[in-house]
Amino acid sequence: MTVVKEESGPEDADDRGDLSQDGQGGAGDGYVPSRRRLERERYRRARARRATAIAALSTLVTAVVLYLVVVGAPGWPRTKETFFNGQYAREALPKVLEGLWLNVRLLLVCGAAVLVLGMLIAVARTLRGPVFFPLRVLAAAYTDFFRGLPLIINLMIVVLGVPALRLQGVTVDPVLLGGTALTLTYSAYVAEVFRAGIESVHPSQRAAARSLGLSNRQALRHVVLPQAVRRQVPPLLNDLVSLQKDTGLVSIGGAVDAVRAADIIVGRSLNYTPYIVAGLVFVALTIPMTRFTDWVTARMDRQRAQGGTT
Repeated sequence: MTVVKEESGPEDADDRGDLSQDGQGGAGDGYVPSRRRLERERYRRARARRATAIAALSTLVTAVVLYLVVVGAPGWPRTKETFFNGQYAREALPKVLEGLWLNVRLLLVCGAAVLVLGMLIAVARTLRGPVFFPLRVLAAAYTDFFRGLPLIINLMIVVLGVPALRLQGVTVDPVLLGGTALTLTYSAYVAEVFRAGIESVHPSQRAAARSLGLSNRQALRHVVLPQAVRRQVPPLLNDLVSLQKDTGLVSIGGAVDAVRAADIIVGRSLNYTPYIVAGLVFVALTIPMTRFTDWVTARMDRQRAQGGTT
């Protein structure tokens, strides 16, 4: 049988790169990129620089246009004095930051309570067997009610209604009552997130656990719930971001948080700059968690694309 040896063209040599000076490739030879590869890399770098320049120019033009539109508005001088007054901003910032500590504490305590209560409700909704039917109905009624009830109305009912009952041993502290209302509402949302995660686990996982001798409770605890929680991390973080912002609503009961601190200054000065300061403080507090949520989501997407476990 005759073996035909194909000759390589100059283009193939360019793609493979240069050999060492003695003409023999080896493990110790240094790699020399080919001319074509260098050209491709230069083209990619040039295209990246061009895209960055276009994006920067577009952003600058948009910012300038928006600035001119706002500043050129007839009511801008009055708006600037009412909403962007430097004197009132400096006065409000320390008090708003002092009140923000209450919002942070509410986030930590209510966030932990929401996760625990939401998990219990989700597990109750996924219990099997006719004996658990009443528990499933109660859990479903809870989630339907508090997901449908506006948070602001829930806060008013709990913060204003509970003290009106004058029950013995029941607190009337607006902070505790506001935190309770936040927990009731957000646990209903988080319960549905957990339930979606539990139902996303394939039934074969539970069947495999049972075949290894695990009980239903052990299979749920050691096999189903770890996978469900891991899959639902991004939506859970999104709910915590929303909770972080809504802690400012406890101010309707008189709790002095960041929003209430700004409201006190506004009521005295009739200038709305403290509201802008409080809003910017909440935005600065929310952005790190939002970016962390995006990073976790992108990381899980990469793992899923590479065939890893989620």
